[in-house]
Amino acid sequence: MNVPSALTADLDRRGDNELLTLSETAAILRVPVNTVRYWRQLGTGPSFFKIGRHLVTTAADLRGWIAEQRTGAGVV
Repeated sequence: MNVPSALTADLDRRGDNELLTLSETAAILRVPVNTVRYWRQLGTGPSFFKIGRHLVTTAADLRGWIAEQRTGAGVV
């Protein structure tokens, strides 16, 4: 998945430890929330953890996952 840098501009403004919800993650990646849920179910998407009843990831984890996608799949 090749995510243009313009799409990650919002992510770049966030601190490494800032928490992102499923919806925020989907918006940054420009995919439906159900796609992020599906990736999570398959274990192929960004790592999430629970705080109470809410699934969240950190901005740093999402940045790392995007970097893995760029190097792992090659640029299309």
